[in-house]
Amino acid sequence: MGPRMRVAFLYPGQGTQRPGMLHDLPGHPAVAATLAEAERILPGSSQHDGARALRSTVTAQVALCVAGVAATNALAAEGVTPDAVAGHSAGAFPAAVAAGALTFAEALMAVRRRGELMRDAYPSGYGMAAVLGLSESQARRVIESITTGHDPAYLAVVDTDQQVVVAGSTLALKRLTVAAERAGARRVKGLDIGVPSHCALLRGVADAMAAHLGTVPRRHLTVPYVGDSTGRLLRDADAVLDDLARSVATPMRWRDATALLGELGTTLFIQTPPGDVLARMARAAHPHARVITLAETGIADAALLARRARAPSGTPPVRGRE
Repeated sequence: MGPRMRVAFLYPGQGTQRPGMLHDLPGHPAVAATLAEAERILPGSSQHDGARALRSTVTAQVALCVAGVAATNALAAEGVTPDAVAGHSAGAFPAAVAAGALTFAEALMAVRRRGELMRDAYPSGYGMAAVLGLSESQARRVIESITTGHDPAYLAVVDTDQQVVVAGSTLALKRLTVAAERAGARRVKGLDIGVPSHCALLRGVADAMAAHLGTVPRRHLTVPYVGDSTGRLLRDADAVLDDLARSVATPMRWRDATALLGELGTTLFIQTPPGDVLARMARAAHPHARVITLAETGIADAALLARRARAPSGTPPVRGRE
């Protein structure tokens, strides 16, 4: 299996965006440099994090890419790179930058294209909802019971053993709330995503993304990448780029990706901004690992914790916020 992986970076995806997310990034020279680079590559991409702008799936995905790369660059400036990376949905693009499969410019162009394709395919009438308190098999039975030819619903994401995400028409998602609660779900929560991602409805988008990413040069990965559609470790650029293209139309196995990172020996999970949703899932899956978010811990403290995580056993632990 090779050397044990101690430090994993986690990159959140669409639904976690929030107003001010780029302006609230840690104050670090590498963050400022990344924002300036984003502005040169894609004018406006470093500033469009207002509430109105982030309602667009295009802007939201671009902002998440900028935030993830900025955080990665700041940690790298402090001497810390990951042993493995994983990105949740749109978060897979900054993860691919960290892995060496994409340049920042390639990632920004690709994620903007992805957002445009998704928006144009389903400009209205569709969305996604999280179901808490049902297993994958229970959720599949509920989805089958509410699906019709005109109003489809699909299992889109398996986040944990008791949390899944469903994609489909708004009418199907309304039926989902009632049916899931009858089946014992604790909660059904609509997500801030206006398209039905990670399901067969976006096969055309996946094909178009495969064509777009087919023009990207293939490079040797510098960091192993865990695919969110497979939950498996990917070690070559062809596999990563295929995952980036195809995952938009296939169910996402985030539970499996998180589990694999633990099996590979990860002792420190670092979630990049915004928010803490991936950190909370990693903490529940691996209660003995240290899990932090840059939003709370900061760059300098996170870098110190990463160095400690890689130190030989017996080194005194360092105290840090979790």
